[in-house]
Amino acid sequence: MVTELTAEQGSHGLTEEGIVHIPGMASRWVRLASGARAHYVTTGDTGPAIILLHGGINGSSGTAGWRFMAPFLGANGFRVFCPDQPGFGWADTRKEYWPSLGVLSHVEFVREFADALCLDQFHLSGNSMGCANTVQFVQTYPERILSFALIAGGVGDLVDPAKRVTGKDSKYSANPGYVRPDWDGTGESMRVLMEGIIYKKGVIWPELIKMRNDAGLRQKEVSDARQVASERLANDPNFQQKISTKNRFNKLTIPAIYLYGLQDVLSPVENGFNQEDVGFDNIQFFYPDKCGHQGQSDQPEMFNQAFLEFFKYGKVSKETAEWAGVSDRKPVKSSHVDLEGKVVPKEVIALKGR
Repeated sequence: MVTELTAEQGSHGLTEEGIVHIPGMASRWVRLASGARAHYVTTGDTGPAIILLHGGINGSSGTAGWRFMAPFLGANGFRVFCPDQPGFGWADTRKEYWPSLGVLSHVEFVREFADALCLDQFHLSGNSMGCANTVQFVQTYPERILSFALIAGGVGDLVDPAKRVTGKDSKYSANPGYVRPDWDGTGESMRVLMEGIIYKKGVIWPELIKMRNDAGLRQKEVSDARQVASERLANDPNFQQKISTKNRFNKLTIPAIYLYGLQDVLSPVENGFNQEDVGFDNIQFFYPDKCGHQGQSDQPEMFNQAFLEFFKYGKVSKETAEWAGVSDRKPVKSSHVDLEGKVVPKEVIALKGR
Protein backbone atom coordinates (compact mmCIF):
# COMPACT_ATOMS: atom_id res chain seq x y z
CA MET A 1 0.00 0.00 0.00
CA VAL A 2 1.40 3.39 -0.99
CA THR A 3 0.28 6.94 -0.30
CA GLU A 4 2.42 9.51 -2.09
CA LEU A 5 2.91 12.84 -0.36
CA THR A 6 1.07 15.10 -2.80
CA ALA A 7 1.25 18.64 -1.40
CA GLU A 8 3.03 21.30 -3.44
CA GLN A 9 6.80 20.99 -3.76
CA GLY A 10 8.47 22.86 -0.91
CA SER A 11 5.33 22.84 1.24
CA HIS A 12 5.42 21.99 4.94
CA GLY A 13 1.66 21.49 4.95
CA LEU A 14 -0.07 18.34 6.14
CA THR A 15 -1.09 15.54 3.78
CA GLU A 16 -4.43 13.74 3.90
CA GLU A 17 -2.88 11.41 6.51
CA GLY A 18 -1.95 14.37 8.70
CA ILE A 19 1.77 13.95 7.97
CA VAL A 20 4.05 16.92 7.36
CA HIS A 21 4.78 17.02 3.65
CA ILE A 22 8.48 16.54 2.97
CA PRO A 23 9.43 16.68 -0.73
CA GLY A 24 10.96 13.39 -1.80
CA MET A 25 9.35 11.34 0.97
CA ALA A 26 6.57 8.82 0.41
CA SER A 27 4.19 7.54 3.08
CA ARG A 28 3.69 3.78 2.96
CA TRP A 29 2.14 0.88 4.82
CA VAL A 30 3.05 -2.79 5.11
CA ARG A 31 1.46 -5.78 6.86
CA LEU A 32 3.88 -7.54 9.20
CA ALA A 33 4.01 -11.29 9.82
CA SER A 34 2.40 -10.72 13.24
CA GLY A 35 -0.61 -9.15 11.52
CA ALA A 36 0.22 -5.60 12.59
CA ARG A 37 -0.13 -2.71 10.14
CA ALA A 38 3.15 -0.79 10.03
CA HIS A 39 3.48 2.74 8.71
CA TYR A 40 6.74 4.18 7.41
CA VAL A 41 8.13 6.91 5.20
CA THR A 42 10.72 6.16 2.58
CA THR A 43 13.09 7.86 0.14
CA GLY A 44 15.41 6.64 -2.61
CA ASP A 45 14.87 3.99 -5.27
CA THR A 46 18.17 2.08 -5.41
CA GLY A 47 21.25 1.36 -3.36
CA PRO A 48 21.97 -0.11 0.08
CA ALA A 49 19.15 0.02 2.63
CA ILE A 50 19.16 2.21 5.73
CA ILE A 51 16.61 1.94 8.56
CA LEU A 52 16.32 5.03 10.78
CA LEU A 53 14.67 4.74 14.22
CA HIS A 54 13.06 7.80 15.83
CA GLY A 55 13.11 8.81 19.49
CA GLY A 56 10.59 8.11 22.24
CA ILE A 57 9.10 11.44 23.30
CA ASN A 58 5.34 11.89 22.82
CA GLY A 59 4.42 12.44 19.18
CA SER A 60 7.60 11.01 17.71
CA SER A 61 7.50 9.32 14.31
CA GLY A 62 9.64 8.44 11.32
CA THR A 63 8.76 11.74 9.66
CA ALA A 64 9.30 13.87 12.78
CA GLY A 65 12.70 12.35 13.49
CA TRP A 66 14.20 12.09 10.02
CA ARG A 67 12.57 14.83 7.89
CA PHE A 68 15.96 16.38 7.07
CA MET A 69 18.21 13.33 6.76
CA ALA A 70 16.07 10.80 4.90
CA PRO A 71 15.56 12.88 1.72
CA PHE A 72 19.28 13.68 1.54
CA LEU A 73 20.41 10.06 1.89
CA GLY A 74 17.72 8.93 -0.54
CA ALA A 75 18.97 11.44 -3.10
CA ASN A 76 22.54 10.24 -2.67
CA GLY A 77 22.39 6.54 -3.41
CA PHE A 78 20.48 4.85 -0.58
CA ARG A 79 17.05 3.37 0.03
CA VAL A 80 15.92 4.84 3.34
CA PHE A 81 13.13 3.50 5.57
CA CYS A 82 11.81 5.36 8.63
CA PRO A 83 9.16 3.28 10.44
CA ASP A 84 6.77 4.50 13.11
CA GLN A 85 7.70 2.21 16.00
CA PRO A 86 4.98 0.68 18.24
CA GLY A 87 3.33 3.38 20.33
CA PHE A 88 4.21 6.22 17.94
CA GLY A 89 3.03 7.96 14.77
CA TRP A 90 0.62 5.79 12.79
CA ALA A 91 1.73 2.49 14.37
CA ASP A 92 -1.01 -0.11 14.93
CA THR A 93 -2.93 0.77 18.13
CA ARG A 94 -4.67 -2.58 18.57
CA LYS A 95 -3.87 -4.00 22.00
CA GLU A 96 -2.24 -7.17 20.71
CA TYR A 97 0.43 -5.02 19.04
CA TRP A 98 1.29 -2.83 22.02
CA PRO A 99 5.00 -2.93 23.02
CA SER A 100 4.35 -4.96 26.17
CA LEU A 101 7.97 -6.11 26.32
CA GLY A 102 9.45 -2.64 26.01
CA VAL A 103 12.65 -2.49 24.01
CA LEU A 104 12.36 -6.17 23.03
CA SER A 105 8.97 -5.47 21.43
CA HIS A 106 10.64 -2.72 19.40
CA VAL A 107 13.53 -4.99 18.41
CA GLU A 108 11.13 -7.62 17.14
CA PHE A 109 9.12 -4.95 15.34
CA VAL A 110 12.26 -3.84 13.47
CA ARG A 111 13.03 -7.47 12.57
CA GLU A 112 9.50 -8.03 11.27
CA PHE A 113 9.59 -4.73 9.40
CA ALA A 114 12.90 -5.59 7.70
CA ASP A 115 11.63 -9.08 6.88
CA ALA A 116 8.43 -7.70 5.34
CA LEU A 117 10.49 -5.45 3.05
CA CYS A 118 12.97 -8.25 2.26
CA LEU A 119 15.89 -6.31 3.76
CA ASP A 120 18.32 -9.07 4.66
CA GLN A 121 21.13 -6.67 5.58
CA PHE A 122 21.08 -2.93 6.13
CA HIS A 123 22.65 0.05 7.85
CA LEU A 124 20.85 1.08 11.05
CA SER A 125 20.65 4.27 13.07
CA GLY A 126 18.60 5.64 15.94
CA ASN A 127 18.19 8.76 18.05
CA SER A 128 17.41 8.70 21.79
CA MET A 129 15.00 5.76 22.28
CA GLY A 130 15.88 4.78 18.73
CA CYS A 131 19.52 4.72 19.79
CA ALA A 132 18.74 2.28 22.61
CA ASN A 133 16.66 0.17 20.21
CA THR A 134 19.53 0.18 17.70
CA VAL A 135 21.92 -1.05 20.40
CA GLN A 136 19.57 -3.90 21.28
CA PHE A 137 18.89 -4.85 17.66
CA VAL A 138 22.57 -4.84 16.74
CA GLN A 139 23.52 -7.14 19.60
CA THR A 140 20.53 -9.43 18.95
CA TYR A 141 20.86 -9.65 15.15
CA PRO A 142 24.46 -8.65 14.34
CA GLU A 143 24.48 -10.71 11.14
CA ARG A 144 21.95 -8.32 9.59
CA ILE A 145 23.85 -5.08 10.22
CA LEU A 146 26.32 -3.59 7.71
CA SER A 147 27.19 -0.66 10.00
CA PHE A 148 25.33 1.56 12.41
CA ALA A 149 25.18 5.10 13.79
CA LEU A 150 23.97 6.28 17.19
CA ILE A 151 22.64 9.70 18.25
CA ALA A 152 22.26 10.81 21.88
CA GLY A 153 20.91 7.72 23.58
CA GLY A 154 22.04 4.92 25.84
CA VAL A 155 24.07 1.72 25.65
CA GLY A 156 22.22 -0.20 28.33
CA ASP A 157 23.87 -1.30 31.55
CA LEU A 158 27.42 -0.85 30.27
CA VAL A 159 27.46 2.44 32.20
CA ASP A 160 26.78 2.51 35.94
CA PRO A 161 23.39 4.28 36.44
CA ALA A 162 24.95 6.12 39.39
CA LYS A 163 27.15 7.99 36.89
CA ARG A 164 24.18 9.46 35.01
CA VAL A 165 24.48 13.25 34.77
CA THR A 166 21.53 15.63 34.97
CA GLY A 167 21.45 19.26 33.89
CA LYS A 168 22.48 20.74 37.23
CA ASP A 169 25.70 18.70 37.17
CA SER A 170 26.54 19.45 33.53
CA LYS A 171 29.23 21.86 32.40
CA TYR A 172 27.88 21.94 28.84
CA SER A 173 24.07 21.86 29.01
CA ALA A 174 22.43 24.83 27.28
CA ASN A 175 19.93 24.93 30.17
CA PRO A 176 21.32 23.38 33.40
CA GLY A 177 18.00 23.88 35.17
CA TYR A 178 16.01 22.01 32.53
CA VAL A 179 13.32 19.62 33.74
CA ARG A 180 11.40 17.73 31.08
CA PRO A 181 7.84 19.11 31.09
CA ASP A 182 4.77 16.93 31.05
CA TRP A 183 2.75 16.86 27.85
CA ASP A 184 -0.91 17.63 28.58
CA GLY A 185 -2.33 16.87 25.14
CA THR A 186 -2.31 20.45 23.85
CA GLY A 187 -0.33 21.87 20.96
CA GLU A 188 1.25 24.47 23.23
CA SER A 189 2.64 21.85 25.61
CA MET A 190 3.90 19.88 22.61
CA ARG A 191 5.80 22.98 21.44
CA VAL A 192 7.36 23.39 24.90
CA LEU A 193 8.27 19.70 24.99
CA MET A 194 9.96 19.92 21.61
CA GLU A 195 11.96 22.98 22.63
CA GLY A 196 13.74 20.72 25.12
CA ILE A 197 14.99 18.28 22.48
CA ILE A 198 15.68 20.66 19.57
CA TYR A 199 18.33 23.34 20.04
CA LYS A 200 18.02 25.06 16.67
CA LYS A 201 15.48 27.83 16.30
CA GLY A 202 13.06 27.78 13.40
CA VAL A 203 12.69 24.05 12.79
CA ILE A 204 9.75 23.52 15.14
CA TRP A 205 7.16 24.23 12.45
CA PRO A 206 3.46 24.72 13.37
CA GLU A 207 2.61 21.80 11.08
CA LEU A 208 5.14 19.64 12.92
CA ILE A 209 3.56 20.48 16.26
CA LYS A 210 0.12 19.62 14.86
CA MET A 211 1.33 16.28 13.45
CA ARG A 212 3.10 15.33 16.67
CA ASN A 213 0.26 16.38 18.95
CA ASP A 214 -2.27 14.40 16.93
CA ALA A 215 0.04 11.36 17.01
CA GLY A 216 0.47 11.70 20.77
CA LEU A 217 -3.29 11.76 21.29
CA ARG A 218 -3.75 8.81 18.90
CA GLN A 219 -1.18 6.75 20.78
CA LYS A 220 -1.94 7.93 24.35
CA GLU A 221 -3.44 4.65 25.55
CA VAL A 222 -0.50 2.72 24.10
CA SER A 223 1.97 5.19 25.63
CA ASP A 224 0.40 4.90 29.08
CA ALA A 225 0.51 1.10 28.88
CA ARG A 226 4.13 1.25 27.69
CA GLN A 227 5.07 3.29 30.77
CA VAL A 228 3.41 0.77 33.10
CA ALA A 229 5.21 -2.09 31.31
CA SER A 230 8.53 -0.24 31.54
CA GLU A 231 8.22 0.11 35.32
CA ARG A 232 7.33 -3.58 35.66
CA LEU A 233 10.18 -4.77 33.42
CA ALA A 234 12.71 -2.58 35.24
CA ASN A 235 12.16 -4.77 38.30
CA ASP A 236 12.20 -8.09 36.47
CA PRO A 237 15.71 -9.63 36.72
CA ASN A 238 14.94 -12.20 34.04
CA PHE A 239 14.00 -9.49 31.54
CA GLN A 240 16.99 -7.38 32.53
CA GLN A 241 19.26 -10.33 31.86
CA LYS A 242 17.84 -10.56 28.34
CA ILE A 243 18.64 -6.95 27.51
CA SER A 244 21.94 -6.64 29.39
CA THR A 245 24.69 -5.15 27.23
CA LYS A 246 27.59 -5.98 29.57
CA ASN A 247 30.30 -7.94 27.77
CA ARG A 248 28.00 -8.13 24.75
CA PHE A 249 27.53 -4.83 22.97
CA ASN A 250 31.09 -3.67 23.69
CA LYS A 251 32.45 -6.91 22.19
CA LEU A 252 30.94 -6.34 18.74
CA THR A 253 33.16 -5.56 15.77
CA ILE A 254 30.53 -3.99 13.48
CA PRO A 255 31.75 -0.46 12.62
CA ALA A 256 29.80 2.46 14.05
CA ILE A 257 29.83 6.19 14.72
CA TYR A 258 28.20 7.98 17.65
CA LEU A 259 27.20 11.68 17.62
CA TYR A 260 26.25 13.34 20.93
CA GLY A 261 25.36 17.06 20.96
CA LEU A 262 27.33 19.31 23.28
CA GLN A 263 24.27 21.37 24.21
CA ASP A 264 21.91 18.47 24.98
CA VAL A 265 19.62 19.51 27.86
CA LEU A 266 17.53 16.32 28.05
CA SER A 267 20.57 14.06 28.57
CA PRO A 268 23.73 16.18 28.97
CA VAL A 269 26.79 15.32 26.91
CA GLU A 270 28.68 14.01 29.95
CA ASN A 271 26.51 10.90 29.57
CA GLY A 272 28.11 10.50 26.14
CA PHE A 273 31.57 10.88 27.70
CA ASN A 274 30.73 8.10 30.18
CA GLN A 275 29.71 5.83 27.32
CA GLU A 276 32.91 6.56 25.40
CA ASP A 277 34.90 5.74 28.53
CA VAL A 278 33.58 2.16 28.43
CA GLY A 279 36.00 1.64 25.55
CA PHE A 280 34.84 0.60 22.09
CA ASP A 281 37.17 -0.60 19.35
CA ASN A 282 34.35 -0.36 16.79
CA ILE A 283 32.77 3.03 17.60
CA GLN A 284 34.14 6.51 16.87
CA PHE A 285 32.57 9.22 19.04
CA PHE A 286 31.79 12.80 17.94
CA TYR A 287 30.57 15.78 19.98
CA PRO A 288 29.01 18.34 17.58
CA ASP A 289 28.63 21.94 18.72
CA LYS A 290 25.38 23.96 18.63
CA CYS A 291 23.56 20.69 18.89
CA GLY A 292 20.97 19.34 21.33
CA HIS A 293 19.27 16.00 21.81
CA GLN A 294 17.91 15.68 18.26
CA GLY A 295 21.11 16.59 16.46
CA GLN A 296 19.89 15.54 13.02
CA SER A 297 17.39 18.43 13.23
CA ASP A 298 19.80 20.93 14.84
CA GLN A 299 22.70 20.37 12.43
CA PRO A 300 21.17 18.62 9.42
CA GLU A 301 23.94 19.41 6.93
CA MET A 302 26.59 18.11 9.33
CA PHE A 303 24.75 14.93 10.30
CA ASN A 304 23.67 14.23 6.70
CA GLN A 305 27.25 14.51 5.50
CA ALA A 306 28.71 12.34 8.27
CA PHE A 307 26.11 9.62 7.71
CA LEU A 308 26.50 9.70 3.94
CA GLU A 309 30.26 9.32 4.09
CA PHE A 310 30.25 6.64 6.77
CA PHE A 311 27.49 4.50 5.29
CA LYS A 312 28.86 4.82 1.75
CA TYR A 313 32.62 4.57 2.31
CA GLY A 314 32.97 3.13 5.80
CA LYS A 315 34.85 6.24 6.91
CA VAL A 316 34.12 9.89 7.65
CA SER A 317 36.40 12.35 5.89
CA LYS A 318 38.85 14.29 8.05
CA GLU A 319 37.10 17.54 7.09
CA THR A 320 33.66 16.28 8.10
CA ALA A 321 35.02 14.65 11.24
CA GLU A 322 36.47 17.96 12.40
CA TRP A 323 33.22 19.73 11.53
CA ALA A 324 31.25 17.16 13.56
CA GLY A 325 33.48 17.49 16.61
CA VAL A 326 35.42 14.23 16.45
CA SER A 327 36.36 13.26 19.99
CA ASP A 328 39.79 14.28 21.26
CA ARG A 329 39.28 12.32 24.48
CA LYS A 330 40.82 9.25 22.85
CA PRO A 331 42.99 8.78 19.73
CA VAL A 332 40.96 9.21 16.54
CA LYS A 333 40.29 5.84 14.92
CA SER A 334 41.91 5.71 11.47
CA SER A 335 39.58 2.78 10.77
CA HIS A 336 36.65 5.20 10.96
CA VAL A 337 38.10 8.58 9.93
CA ASP A 338 39.83 9.09 6.57
CA LEU A 339 42.84 10.86 8.06
CA GLU A 340 44.94 10.57 4.91
CA GLY A 341 42.18 11.62 2.52
CA LYS A 342 42.38 8.47 0.40
CA VAL A 343 38.88 7.03 0.79
CA VAL A 344 36.15 9.70 0.65
CA PRO A 345 36.13 11.50 -2.73
CA LYS A 346 36.54 15.29 -2.62
CA GLU A 347 33.33 15.81 -4.57
CA VAL A 348 31.40 13.94 -1.88
CA ILE A 349 32.98 16.02 0.90
CA ALA A 350 31.86 19.13 -0.94
CA LEU A 351 28.17 18.15 -0.79
CA LYS A 352 27.72 19.47 2.78
CA GLY A 353 24.12 18.33 2.97
CA ARG A 354 22.95 19.97 -0.24
